Amino acid sequence: MSARSPSTGLDHLLDVPGHGRLRVRDIAGPHAGAPAVLLLHGLGATARLNWGGCFRPLSSHFRVLSLDHRGHGSGLRTRRFRLEECADDAAAAMAALGVERFVSVGYSMGGPIAALTWRRHPDQVAGLVLCATARHFVPRHVARLARATLPAAAVAARLVPDAVRRRMLQRMLLRIEHPELRERVHDELRGHVPATVIQAANALTRFASHDWIGSVDVPTAVVVTTRDDLVPVVRQRKLAASIPGAEVFEVDGDHDACMRERSFAPTLVRACLSAARRAGLLQTPARTGTAGRG
Repeated sequence: MSARSPSTGLDHLLDVPGHGRLRVRDIAGPHAGAPAVLLLHGLGATARLNWGGCFRPLSSHFRVLSLDHRGHGSGLRTRRFRLEECADDAAAAMAALGVERFVSVGYSMGGPIAALTWRRHPDQVAGLVLCATARHFVPRHVARLARATLPAAAVAARLVPDAVRRRMLQRMLLRIEHPELRERVHDELRGHVPATVIQAANALTRFASHDWIGSVDVPTAVVVTTRDDLVPVVRQRKLAASIPGAEVFEVDGDHDACMRERSFAPTLVRACLSAARRAGLLQTPARTGTAGRG
């Protein structure tokens, strides 16, 4: 069991034995029994940066929950990063909140974490929505190079003085012209632990689900970003083809479509409704159109 610390707005602080203090954003749905979706963000982002434009549209149908991964934003502080441990964090947080079944929704790196949540905690995950993600992320020769260099980079990042990190962040933020947006991004990113984020990138180079992704037995939707230069479209479509019965939804956008494309949020809503409806979490047909281009 866990102890729930006082809430701040929409955020709950959960003391979860074996994990630590987890901060979970919890947005009520349209009614008390609304099905739950858990949003899992991508590498180098936070839940608010990745999903900020989706919280309100999703909350018209679902209870919407999200958290920051280890070393990202308000996520757990740790000296190592494992995708599997992020999946365990997610499942533990939902159990601590009394959410018995949920749709696990992942973007980019969040895709493997969502799928691993199903694999490691199948009794909790009722459906999957996988966005801008793949069964693997880099070619083998690139993965070998990353394994040789990224661990040393993570060690080096721990040695960089805090003042230098702050200056690097400020220089990056200068590229954002709108002052309110710049401040919001600053608030989110200043919680990052650079060494852990580098470890996360290393973990992503090692990830491959070819051997087990075909055994997914829960309703799944795959959101394909059709102009993605980071995760090739062909890999996104191969992921969808590997999962029995997966429905494909398309967004005309690059890898940052979740933040830049207005069509992303309504497409994500349709994908989540599809998975939830097929999982039996929604009792009435969703009037949202059919799968297709967002």
